[in-house]
Amino acid sequence: MLFIRSLFFYIFFISSIVLVSLVINILYLFTSIKTLQNICKYWIVLNNKVLSLLCNINYEVSGYEHIPSEPCIVIANHQGPWESLFVQTLKIPSSSIIKKDLTLIPFFGWGLAALKPIRINRETKLSSLKKVVSKSVNRLKNGSTVIIFPEGTRNSADYGPSKFSASFARVGMISGAPIVPVCHNSGKFWINKTFTKNPGTIKVKIGKPFFIKNEKLDVPEIQEWFRKNYKALNV
Repeated sequence: MLFIRSLFFYIFFISSIVLVSLVINILYLFTSIKTLQNICKYWIVLNNKVLSLLCNINYEVSGYEHIPSEPCIVIANHQGPWESLFVQTLKIPSSSIIKKDLTLIPFFGWGLAALKPIRINRETKLSSLKKVVSKSVNRLKNGSTVIIFPEGTRNSADYGPSKFSASFARVGMISGAPIVPVCHNSGKFWINKTFTKNPGTIKVKIGKPFFIKNEKLDVPEIQEWFRKNYKALNV
């Protein structure tokens, strides 16, 4: 039964990706990035409703009140596709840090490119780091929130958050923007690279903003916040 439910979900998920990507690319020349991102947000909300209906995966969020009105840096632990979509709904306009290769995927990648993410090439780590910092600071100055997954790659829900890259802290130090931590356990239910979905409730904790004053001291403090809260989400 889980397989059948997951199959129906993926039929909706993939077909709707094609549809919303086409809509975004058609409207790209006629409307603002903010409007395009709002269209994407409505699709993500719908996607989660279908996920609940077909796979019995729901989610509960605490800490919405910690999201500031001004542009900020949203950081989240990375376990799979679910949070990659969910964090896009927290602040609009926003700019996500993504692999350059993703924009080459037919339909999905074209729509993604139209949303103006910050694209990086992982094969050139040093230049990519400099690009993340400079472009992120510029986007923040121009009123856009920046979304970063500091782990850099998806990790198993069994182990919790792994070591963070300090790029987000550098952006925070230079820009002075608040850093909003988002901890979740979505990988227990929408398991990365696994077809069937596990029913249950994804828990999300949005924490109070951090401000970077000393990178060497503040990054370990933020990582510790993630470790403690991830453990609490899974009690």
